[in-house]
Amino acid sequence: MQKAAGSFMSLLAIVAIFVAYNAAYTIHETEQVLITQFGKPVGDPITKSGLHFKIPFIQEVNQIDNRFLAWDGKPNEMPTKDKTYILVDTFARWRILDAKQYFLRLRDERSAQSRLNDILGSETRNAIAKHELIEIVRTTKDREPIVDEVLSDAPGNVGVLYEISKGRALIEKEIFELAGEKLKDFGIELLDIRFKRINYNETVRKRIYERMISERQQIAERFRSEGEGEAARIIGKKERDLQEIESEAYKQIQKIQGDADAKATEIYASAYNQSKQSVDFYEFVKTLETYEEVIDSETTMILSTDSDLYRYLKHSIGNTD
Repeated sequence: MQKAAGSFMSLLAIVAIFVAYNAAYTIHETEQVLITQFGKPVGDPITKSGLHFKIPFIQEVNQIDNRFLAWDGKPNEMPTKDKTYILVDTFARWRILDAKQYFLRLRDERSAQSRLNDILGSETRNAIAKHELIEIVRTTKDREPIVDEVLSDAPGNVGVLYEISKGRALIEKEIFELAGEKLKDFGIELLDIRFKRINYNETVRKRIYERMISERQQIAERFRSEGEGEAARIIGKKERDLQEIESEAYKQIQKIQGDADAKATEIYASAYNQSKQSVDFYEFVKTLETYEEVIDSETTMILSTDSDLYRYLKHSIGNTD
């Protein structure tokens, strides 16, 4: 009898442990718990960490994350207001604000991510379609752009930044406010949303690159034109300076030659005036130099007897005879 009673007490102890095990649960600091009974929420969400108890077998513990959660959207191709197709990659941060509402509408994080894809993707697409590309790319409307001095006086609109009315920051804020209101119905609080990357699609990107190349070629052509003009000016100045130098040098040469001729003439005249013998000797020497230049073994000359050139030849012939 005592053995049967002992067995019964052991069984009761096992049952009690089993019931206590199923009744107890713990809550981590990073989560909150919603108790459901037959699939329906019972009471408010429990956010205090530690050991808690529930009705075993009837109530069920539903753990819900209490941290800031990430949403990373897939890059989607979207048209801007100016019909430029771009790839927009966005990301957001969110958390579960109303666990009961969240559980009733979505149940789990997988469904929440799907709903975030729908709402955030839709609002992003609507915002992109309502604004020009420059509004989406530029950060704020009050930012002062750094001006490239090389492009400041370029022809056309090269290097010119157009005026914007909002800018990327305000567009992100617009998406945040519109999407946040819709997500509240699901017990979700949207904390932030940002454009992670904005890029052209392949077709538009090629056109942009071609435009950039064209703009740079215009600038290069302007620099080449200015360089050629400056080179022509330098060459012209060089030619003018050379002509002035050559002209001045020629003038100096002529002056020196004139002075030399005058000096030589003065010396000759002085020599002529010294004596009759000196004059005769000078004439004789110059005549001999002339003979050497004009007479050779193949030269035939016809001279009159009263020619100055024949005079010394006559004397030479006469002396020979």
